Amino acid sequence: MTKANATRRRRQSLELVDAKEAVDLANLQKENVFLFIPNIIGYSRVILAGLSLYYMSYHPIYCTILYGVSCLLDAVDGHAARMLGQTSKFGAVLDMVTDRCTTSCLLCYLSSVYPPYAVLFQFLITLDFSSHYMHMYSSLVTGSTSHKLVNSDVSRILSLYYNPVTLFTICAGNELFFVSLYLMKWISTPINAAAFGSWTYPEVMASFTGPIFILKNVINAVQLWKASKILVGVDLAERAAARAAKFQAQVQVQDEKQKS
Repeated sequence: MTKANATRRRRQSLELVDAKEAVDLANLQKENVFLFIPNIIGYSRVILAGLSLYYMSYHPIYCTILYGVSCLLDAVDGHAARMLGQTSKFGAVLDMVTDRCTTSCLLCYLSSVYPPYAVLFQFLITLDFSSHYMHMYSSLVTGSTSHKLVNSDVSRILSLYYNPVTLFTICAGNELFFVSLYLMKWISTPINAAAFGSWTYPEVMASFTGPIFILKNVINAVQLWKASKILVGVDLAERAAARAAKFQAQVQVQDEKQKS
């Protein structure tokens, strides 16, 4: 990556705002970001996800419908934000936190339903949270305006993944796989189709979405590794800058001594 490219990316980011100044601006609320339409959609996602968790242990139909609508709204809020010119950092973080928490709660339930695989589900939660947190943080420290803006020279895999269509397809397939595992606990009636033998429709859905689930978690691992490398690179750049500043200060002191 050339210095020109790095400078151009930094210029795409807004100037840093002091924390106290940011709090004061939020209190004044000349433009209420909390009530942006995409963020209201985000709040509805949280409510729907909470209701799905309430029904999860005893009413699979209500749970699946509520969970599915909450996940589908994940695509709606982004389109609404771009169409209405209401993109915001708060909305982006709200969206990511809702995704992580919703999926993690479902995986916690699956851990209780399938005890032999509890460690696997715990690993998936850990990988999901850590990869997205480190990716978000690495985006912030490098001055990116969005964690979804990944150039191909940083990672071709992540650049392709964060294409809106690809992102929706992979995330939807991943969630459908987990929902399939959830429904397998409740549905034991075979489809009665010759092509699938004694399989139930959740088992069929899991067989189709399983490869997407694997792909999603491979991408999570790539995202974690790339974010780690970016953060290490930032550390090295800051340490080099600190050494250069220290050396410059020492040179100035020596020059002043010689002049005196």
